[in-house]
Amino acid sequence: MKKITLMIAILGISTFTFADHHADSSEAQVLKALSAYMDARNSKDYETVVAMSSKAGTLDTNSDGSFHKPLAKQTVAGWAQGGDAVTQHFYTEATAIADDVVHVRFYSEGMVGNDGVMSDYRTRVTMNWVKEDGKWVVRSAHYSPASYGGVHKTLSSDFED
Repeated sequence: MKKITLMIAILGISTFTFADHHADSSEAQVLKALSAYMDARNSKDYETVVAMSSKAGTLDTNSDGSFHKPLAKQTVAGWAQGGDAVTQHFYTEATAIADDVVHVRFYSEGMVGNDGVMSDYRTRVTMNWVKEDGKWVVRSAHYSPASYGGVHKTLSSDFED
């Protein structure tokens, strides 16, 4: 009898979970996309990075203290000029703010550099992901320095149009 009661309870809980779409929520889909996006950045798979960025362009702010960047269409060449970075993301949170918009925030830390000179890097990140053509893509990103560790090191490519 205990086994039957336990099975009914598990079935009831899983039915509510799937009926509410918690197992495949937009938040869960975007967190999975975020991991793929960050892995692509770390492995310098810039084709994937560009494919996971909005076709309309992205609105970005770096953690180097510079002003907001203008709307930019991401390119493989642009990413290839950006210097080296290997980062991890921690404490990710995703919140759907519309059917096709998810706000994400997390901490990123690792090493960044240019010309073989690497520095510690730790920053807070917020991103807005939108659904375009049935897939989740980055539409905006804001990086703000954390008080401990380094921040984005300004590169000459940051000032190129």
